[in-house]
Amino acid sequence: MNLTEQLHETAIKMGNKPAYYFMDQFSTYAELDGAVTKFADGLSKLGVKKGDHIALLLGNSPHFVIGLHGALRLGATVIPINPIYTPDEIGYIVNNGDVKALVTLDLLVPLIEKMHQSIPKVKNFIICETPQGQASKVDPSALSAFSKMKSFTRVMASGNLNFKGPELEEDEIAVILYTSGTTGKPKGAMLTHKNLYSNAKDVSDYLRMNENDRVITTLPMFHVFCLTVALNAPLMNGATIIIDPKFSPKEIFRLAKKYEPTVFAGVPTMYNFLLQYEDGNPEDLKSLRLCISGGAAMPVALLHGFEKKFNVIVSEGYGLSEASPVTCFNPLDKPRKAGSIGQSIMNVENKVVNELGEEVSVGEVGELIVRGPNVMKGYYKLPEETAATIRDGWLYTGDLAKKDEEGYFYIVDRKKDLILVGGYNVYPREVEEVLYNHEDVVEVAVLGVPDPNLGEAVRCYVVSKNPQLTEEMLLAYCAEHLAKYKVPSSIEFLDELPKNTTGKILRRALKNQVLQT
Repeated sequence: MNLTEQLHETAIKMGNKPAYYFMDQFSTYAELDGAVTKFADGLSKLGVKKGDHIALLLGNSPHFVIGLHGALRLGATVIPINPIYTPDEIGYIVNNGDVKALVTLDLLVPLIEKMHQSIPKVKNFIICETPQGQASKVDPSALSAFSKMKSFTRVMASGNLNFKGPELEEDEIAVILYTSGTTGKPKGAMLTHKNLYSNAKDVSDYLRMNENDRVITTLPMFHVFCLTVALNAPLMNGATIIIDPKFSPKEIFRLAKKYEPTVFAGVPTMYNFLLQYEDGNPEDLKSLRLCISGGAAMPVALLHGFEKKFNVIVSEGYGLSEASPVTCFNPLDKPRKAGSIGQSIMNVENKVVNELGEEVSVGEVGELIVRGPNVMKGYYKLPEETAATIRDGWLYTGDLAKKDEEGYFYIVDRKKDLILVGGYNVYPREVEEVLYNHEDVVEVAVLGVPDPNLGEAVRCYVVSKNPQLTEEMLLAYCAEHLAKYKVPSSIEFLDELPKNTTGKILRRALKNQVLQT
């Protein structure tokens, strides 16, 4: 069994049940399954074959759901990409991922027209119409001016409901998720059909999702947290997802009042905004039976404050792209422990080890490693990185953790210098590489600093050879080359950066300096 087969089985059993609501309209499981089949056939008529790579440069929408499952039904490999990435970031992933077809929104057509020559492997650009109620910048009739561009609607309309996709093996690659690497270049985590199906099923069963659940899907679908927990896991057992294109407290309360959701999944930043929203009425969230938090550790004060105000339990979990992503959740049939990521979910084993790979004692800090059917096949075209990350069947997460006597795990710190901005991963080296390309920058160090709204913010320390260089100039430069959430919140100029005797820049010394101020 795989995700697209499961969707088809659900459509057979409960075809008239709403699969999703979007812009206050709904589509049934039968309609969704039919759209998926027709889109898969439409892709095949464009020459897309089993094993080809298709990128989804989309936000939360039915287009994403149909594009994802349509490509999977054809046997293609899907590469989700954050649509707010810069042309440089998009171009790298598309080229490195050997993408042959790209599905995106018509609002991004001007971007595609500017960069299409730099991504020559892409043979078809499939353009999705802007949802009703949002302003489109593109006349659909103008798409013919660029021969590689096709209308999503027309591609789907060209498909046949009798289309039968190829046989899919469980170890074949279903999705490649690009995650920032310590070298500054994203790495593509190859997730198989078995990886994604097993994790969606285990999460759905662990959280007791069923056909009576209605899940608010406001986390970005291109991110693995949403992909599994708020998209595929609900669809696994016939639940209904309420697709929210862009998170805002006002819209979440409106959706909650109208559709009476039972499950909400978000990152701590979202919970913070909901808690602080002045017009937020606890009565509007009374239908929730469960809130799920991930992407970053939730401050205990925030967790308790949210639970008290809205009278709902927040279950924290843990995951990473390389594990499809979930490995731990606080169980529903046992006490929730504040500050803990919970226990291992079914079929997944977590362990805390020392530098020799030996399991440490209860309460002792070590590296968290994971084993299970959800662990990736490896990094795309990076065999050495794969061998360093997966050893003897265990995925080494790079996160420091400890376990208590009841099997609850706690993330203590990041082994690497990862910065979490509103639940998004930012690696210092990635930002440093951009700044080092500036002609006036001599040295730079990037680190995360506490931020009351986003959890962490990116701060840079720069040594410049040009006394006329200003913080505003460098921030503008960063904005040209980095996604918005990766752009530093502040830049400080120093005469020199602290280093050890070998010349290595000491980020920890800078962080200590921040904490003392």
